[in-house]
Amino acid sequence: MRILITGGAGFIGSNYVQYVLNQHPTDEVVVLDKLTYAGNLENLSPVERNPRYHFVQGDVCDATLVDRLVKRMDAVVHFAAESHVDRSIQDPSSFVRTNVLGTQVLLDACRKAGGIRLHHISTDEVYGSLGTDGAFTELTSYDPRSPYSASKAGSDFLVRAAWHTHGLPVTISNCSNNYGPYQFPEKFIPLFVTNLLKNKKVPLYGDGMNIRDWIYVEDHCKGVDLVLRKGKLGETYCFGGRSERTNAELTRLILFEMGFGKEMVEMVKDRPGHDRRYAIDPTKAETELGWKPETPFLYGLRKTIDWYRQNEDWWRNIKSGEYLASDEQRYEAGESFVVSGKSSVARGSL
Repeated sequence: MRILITGGAGFIGSNYVQYVLNQHPTDEVVVLDKLTYAGNLENLSPVERNPRYHFVQGDVCDATLVDRLVKRMDAVVHFAAESHVDRSIQDPSSFVRTNVLGTQVLLDACRKAGGIRLHHISTDEVYGSLGTDGAFTELTSYDPRSPYSASKAGSDFLVRAAWHTHGLPVTISNCSNNYGPYQFPEKFIPLFVTNLLKNKKVPLYGDGMNIRDWIYVEDHCKGVDLVLRKGKLGETYCFGGRSERTNAELTRLILFEMGFGKEMVEMVKDRPGHDRRYAIDPTKAETELGWKPETPFLYGLRKTIDWYRQNEDWWRNIKSGEYLASDEQRYEAGESFVVSGKSSVARGSL
């Protein structure tokens, strides 16, 4: 299978690229990534010499480029998205452009190419906020509360419309909070871990009682791969870790694992529209796909902390912004060549 993975230089996307190449020795992967602040070629360094991996620097909203790539694929897995809630509050328009328009560009390309299989990655945030009981399922009504989640809800509806209107072979998955290697250090766990590694305080929003369900990124990647290969077309699958924690509890765990006390916590004003609780019921994925979250939370958290300890250059470059210049230098050094006059490709011709 030849798979186009959009956003494959980001956190979850890069983990999925590595998973596919490791688990499917005959598959070929083409990554399309714009290399914005959250996309980093260093995330793909473990596979950069793999002859079954190719990289294209480009925008998912570039219809000409996307059409050209998609027609050569057997399937598309769509990770590319603006995903940080705080950024969406400051600049909603960029989220609408990438998450909504970019998804429609992909859907159009898949349809024009004769009906290319597409799997769309979404989030539990489209469902809104839970009370103390219950969990999100595939049948939960949408109730997005932030510009980010509203843009993802819009992209989900476009994918569903493509199935119902055009019969495009699509699936969707909604997941809970991911954690693990290569996560951009503005997100909760890597922000706290890297701050503490610099002996800097960690910011805890509001009263710290917001609850999230956490899933280790490799478990999520396994689920995505199962949906792509075995999922029922037109269906949605929810992936959660069955591991709910309040932000305050998670903060205490990180502090304890890293040898710090509560003096390293700085309480900060809560952000606008901060959803109180998310939780996912993954029963459908467990029943229909044979999937389950395999990584116990504390074990996964320790693995994640160790990864950031062992990869200090990676996250320090990101926090300083040096990785953006590094990506540009790699292209200038001749590690890529120009395609259609505007998009860089590494590791082989397309």
